[in-house]
Amino acid sequence: MAMRQFWFFPFALVLVFTMIALIIFVFAFWIWMIVDCAKRNFKNDLEKIIWIVIIAITSWVGALVYYIVIKRLNPKGLSKHAHNL
Repeated sequence: MAMRQFWFFPFALVLVFTMIALIIFVFAFWIWMIVDCAKRNFKNDLEKIIWIVIIAITSWVGALVYYIVIKRLNPKGLSKHAHNL
């Protein structure tokens, strides 16, 4: 029994450290998207406020949606993209 617990312990530590690293990464990503949204040029301030509220309320899911919809598809910002049309 003691040998079985000895072999399980290193895997438990790896799992704990992996989970901690994942939590830190997700939190940093969430903060990064809030800061990016606050600095980005939108068509109007209401759109910026709505995105910040969405990201803040929905946590990493909202940050991921913002990243895909705004940051990847519109890297120069919505107002700059609208002027080029």
